[in-house]
Amino acid sequence: MKDDKRQDRHLSRRQFMRNSALAAAGFTIVPRHVLGRGFTAPSDKLNIAAIGAGGKGFSDIRNAFNKGSDNVVALADIDENRCEEARKLFPKAKYYKDFRLMLEEMKDTIDAVTISTPDHTHAVAAMAAMQLGMHVYVQKPLTHNIKEARELTEAAREYKVVSQMGNQGASNPGQVQMMKWFNEGLIGTVDTVHVWTNRPVWPQGIPVPTEKMPLPEHISKEDWDLFIGPAEYVDYHPLYHPFKWRGWWNFGTGALGDMGCHLIDPPFRVLGLGYPTEVECSVGQVFTQDWVPEHIPEGCPPSSRVQIKFPATAGNPSPITMNWSDGGLRPFHPDLIPASDDLGEPGSANGVIMMGSKGIMTCGVYGLHPKLYLPDGEVRTMPEDFSTDNPNEGLPEYGHQVSWTQACKAGFGSAEHKRLTSSFDYAGPLTETVLMGNLAIRSYALAKKNARGRMDYYGRKKLFWDGEKMEITNFNDANQFVGRDYRRGW
Repeated sequence: MKDDKRQDRHLSRRQFMRNSALAAAGFTIVPRHVLGRGFTAPSDKLNIAAIGAGGKGFSDIRNAFNKGSDNVVALADIDENRCEEARKLFPKAKYYKDFRLMLEEMKDTIDAVTISTPDHTHAVAAMAAMQLGMHVYVQKPLTHNIKEARELTEAAREYKVVSQMGNQGASNPGQVQMMKWFNEGLIGTVDTVHVWTNRPVWPQGIPVPTEKMPLPEHISKEDWDLFIGPAEYVDYHPLYHPFKWRGWWNFGTGALGDMGCHLIDPPFRVLGLGYPTEVECSVGQVFTQDWVPEHIPEGCPPSSRVQIKFPATAGNPSPITMNWSDGGLRPFHPDLIPASDDLGEPGSANGVIMMGSKGIMTCGVYGLHPKLYLPDGEVRTMPEDFSTDNPNEGLPEYGHQVSWTQACKAGFGSAEHKRLTSSFDYAGPLTETVLMGNLAIRSYALAKKNARGRMDYYGRKKLFWDGEKMEITNFNDANQFVGRDYRRGW
């Protein structure tokens, strides 16, 4: 209600940006002096801020900036060393440690934000920005858990903001080629999909660190508290920051969270998948003593295999079984793929295989290297001159960020918005599927000590999922992983 009252009192800059597509019917360019201080014409620049400006956050904000097509007005990052490159490139951008302070102080200036933080803060940052009417670009996976993904998907519609998830392969023309092959019926009906990755490539499946480590000189206690955000508080350790947070459920989503939105995206898009109906998994064990596997529920496993099942879709009349594997595990060569061929991508480290009644379609990460294998021995690859209607595909990361900024200018519901390849209407359900695998993995680790002092693992079963209700229907203990409780103050 407070937001509504504020918006009733004055037409904000962001509201104008959102409504510009409707206004464009009456005029094309509105001079800035006509609009007055603080307003932007549809033809003008966005004011963009970054929440998380180091590593992937730097490339996201740099690509959105697009050599000056838009303005970068603020950067938020708890680690001033990690975002040093961004601060040099954007010296006029105001720098914050706390993104909440940035959003509050600059709520009348910022039009859109890129969010490239560890997974556990994606949702709280994105929701805070959307509630202020800011458009959002959020790195993959969209959220840390399924409930957050559903909430962000619904919030983007409610607040009428333009959204995009950072799975840049969604804008890769290779995916368009794969959809074309499938829609032409070249592989027939698909019943099985294999997806795999060489991740993790960081320490994972290791015991929780217990030694007390000093904070780096450039990170204060307050900075570390901001890093923890909504998660359960733990003391600083270099096994958490930077980058290695991916292997801990408190912050990250493991190999599936890191690569699932890149690799599951092609079959999800090509086959028109929606909510899965069931999931089952197994994980690699870690032994530091004979016969007794380590029980490390705080950490993601060193490897896993996950099977997710989907009902038939409008474009594919057969139910679909998707088999995911990570930790360097991969499927074997189907008969139609020559024994000497790499699987998925060169080197076979990551890939997708879609098994059809008439043929097989494969690709690597981001939808790269699409191939078609047919029963007569024919192998097709994407023609070098293959093109799509994406005018930005020649830009870095296929223009994934630039297409988003252009859609922000055009407004919610515009043609540019509808052309985005990973707005939350698509990215939300995709992320829910990816995180369904993690729900199974975490349920697999549920255990109680028996009378002999050994662990009884009671969650190792097939789980049935009601997508609309976001609920495991046959094992209630697994539902604790659908969402999470936030730390006080978040």
